[in-house]
Amino acid sequence: MVFKDKEVIFNSPKVMGILNVTPDSFSDGGKFTSVNAAFEQAQLMVEKGACFIDVGGESTRPGASEVCLQEELDRVVPVIEKIAKSLDVIVSVDTSKPEVMTAAVNAGAKLINDVRALSLPNALETAAGFAKTHNIPTCVMHMQGSPLIMQDNPKYENVVEDVVEFFRQQIQRLTQAGFKYQQIMLDPGFGFGKTLDHNYQMLKYFVNFTQFDLPVLAGMSRKSMIGNLLNKQITERLAGDIATNTIAAMAGASIVRVHDVEEAVDAMKIVDKVNRLSDLSNN
Repeated sequence: MVFKDKEVIFNSPKVMGILNVTPDSFSDGGKFTSVNAAFEQAQLMVEKGACFIDVGGESTRPGASEVCLQEELDRVVPVIEKIAKSLDVIVSVDTSKPEVMTAAVNAGAKLINDVRALSLPNALETAAGFAKTHNIPTCVMHMQGSPLIMQDNPKYENVVEDVVEFFRQQIQRLTQAGFKYQQIMLDPGFGFGKTLDHNYQMLKYFVNFTQFDLPVLAGMSRKSMIGNLLNKQITERLAGDIATNTIAAMAGASIVRVHDVEEAVDAMKIVDKVNRLSDLSNN
């Protein structure tokens, strides 16, 4: 897949480092609100092996309220600009607002990552325009409801089949809007309008999401699906992160989105080694 002028071959799972420049994100809110602190964290993640840095200026944790446009712009644009100018990494902007997409791409972002799947007014048109003129891919995520209410009472007939059908519809919607097929990335949305069992059903059958021959992103880092199962606080979930990311990667995830980059990179190297071994029956 090409991200503006940089090609990434997904022949092994890649690591996306999370950089929340917010005061209220569930895990690291308030840590990287200054440009310098955010840049230093991005630099550290790149040194540890991150291929992508995902910059977000609005928390989408369960119950989160929306952030006004100017505040989100003020948070993300200077950070994206500094990272894009100084580091050899693909900067992703985690936003749903078309105005933020525009400012972020102009500042150097090469991937749009939208938890609302380009559903806000003019978001689809904006992202499709950048796909055509700048070769900027978009990652569309499945979410039931909105961050404010998504965990109130999520229900599905079959969560895996519902997410697969959502992907099918989004691929058609984006290609009709002007995206090339290979400019689309998919995210099943772990923790976004899903119960504990829904999340682990998606993890168990993650391979189903790879049927479209498009990169699939797995974002489970430090989430409640790990904490609630293991009864661990946010700072104690690393083992759960490694386990869930490894399961997803073995099932075909192209990208794992994480807070702990070094450990994820190590785990992905092991996954890649196993995947590259020849079948014993052929030896």
